[in-house]
Amino acid sequence: MIKKFIDKLLGKSADAASSKNRFGKRQEVAASVHGIDPSLVDERARNVVTTLQDAGYEAYVVGGAVRDLLLGLRPKDFDVATNATPEQVKSLFRRAFIIGRRFRIVHVVYGRGREHEVIEVSTFRAYMESVGAEQVAGNERTSKSELAGMKHAVDASGRVLRDNVWGPQEEDAARRDFTVNAMYYDPASQVVVDYHNGIKDANKLTLRMIGDPITRYREDPVRIIRAIRFSAKLAALGFKLEPKTAAPLVESSRLLADVPQSRLFDEMLKLLQTGHSIATVAQLRKLGLATGIYPLLDVVVERADQPFVKAALLDTDRRVGEGKPVAPSFLLACVLWADVRDGWAQRIEGRNGQRSQPAFPALQDAIDDVFNSRIGDVSGRGKLAADMREIWMMQPRFDKRSGATPYSLVEQARFRAAFDFMRLRADVGEIGEAIAEWWQEFSTADDVRRQDLMEQVRDEQHKRTRQRVPARAADAAPASAPAAQADEAALPPDGELATAPRKRRRRRKPRTGGGGEAGSAAAE
Repeated sequence: MIKKFIDKLLGKSADAASSKNRFGKRQEVAASVHGIDPSLVDERARNVVTTLQDAGYEAYVVGGAVRDLLLGLRPKDFDVATNATPEQVKSLFRRAFIIGRRFRIVHVVYGRGREHEVIEVSTFRAYMESVGAEQVAGNERTSKSELAGMKHAVDASGRVLRDNVWGPQEEDAARRDFTVNAMYYDPASQVVVDYHNGIKDANKLTLRMIGDPITRYREDPVRIIRAIRFSAKLAALGFKLEPKTAAPLVESSRLLADVPQSRLFDEMLKLLQTGHSIATVAQLRKLGLATGIYPLLDVVVERADQPFVKAALLDTDRRVGEGKPVAPSFLLACVLWADVRDGWAQRIEGRNGQRSQPAFPALQDAIDDVFNSRIGDVSGRGKLAADMREIWMMQPRFDKRSGATPYSLVEQARFRAAFDFMRLRADVGEIGEAIAEWWQEFSTADDVRRQDLMEQVRDEQHKRTRQRVPARAADAAPASAPAAQADEAALPPDGELATAPRKRRRRRKPRTGGGGEAGSAAAE
């Protein structure tokens, strides 16, 4: 009571006290306590920090990299935080680029081509209350011109649309999401700066939101997706979401409706391509968020237990774990293949009153329908959609192993992705294993061996055409994919998708005086 009375006399308000608590207490933790192995720090990140410090600025490795270093892991990505402005950072490095509107940051680039490395550098940001921000009626797109001159702006729901007001380190820490992601490491002094007991939470294997979770989710609903991503990534280490952090997730997920679809699409890809897609699906189900975040993500979760989709998710996680590149086009092509395949078969067979189509036009139309119904305009008809289309369109071409087709197919830019897709189909029993093995060998063989493989196929074709199968048995033979029902001109008879031999086409001679038309047998 006496302290409160004195504070009132001195003009100290409750707001000042809460502000002090919000920013936490600065703790400088020595190497002897935190135990970080400095050899795990990327040399390029160390160089960025040193360059900034030599120029007179504060600079630290920050975020998830510090968390991983504390856990004894080698971080895959390194971010740096500094009190230098983006323009000042850019001036210190030969290859540096200012990006972003909502958050302006600098990408410092080392190396070229696929081997290049990006160190992301952000400026310490001030902790700004939403009530004091400029407000716009629309969103990032509808209010683009209005937002151009603003540094701190929110929409009607309180979601932050611009956050480019610089401030001290303690405020920068407070505006980060989780305590374990809000620590700063100086590679030179090996000191960790911790304002919100991040080291303690890391030791307790706890993911805790800084501040009031409901307020933080309202400021940026994408933090909901980040909570899922980090909990999935760290689940194998035993991390769990703090109950207060997890409790508002479902209720707050409705706020994602106001986030631009393009941003949600990008966040969905991060969930699926960071090497923990299987764990992510498990977390979404566990947290009650299996549906409602993003329509395409709903499809992934729904189909995650299907053999083909599960194989694709596991393959993606494996490649990320091995440091190999992954493409969103491949994974999404796998997830949506069932829609393409079923639509393809429906058009070939002429189901539901539709007119029967040849194989390739039917496949093209099926793909168009899937893009319109599942992907929409998020990726437009850009590279991602083009790559998916190529992967799908190459599948029936794998059935043709004669003439010039095999040679031209292996030269296609997307051959490897299409082959890997076909390989997965074979792994789950959708097509024969032999055809996948044949293409595997053909793609890596020399010219002599390729000729042998082509001869082998021709011999198999001759054997099949000499076999006579009763019509009723041939008609009853099931097809494992729409390619088996395609006409002979579209898909040749050497594919293993067809389970019965094709009949030779025979042109009948017109009967004398009969005036009958020549006919041909339909391909099986």
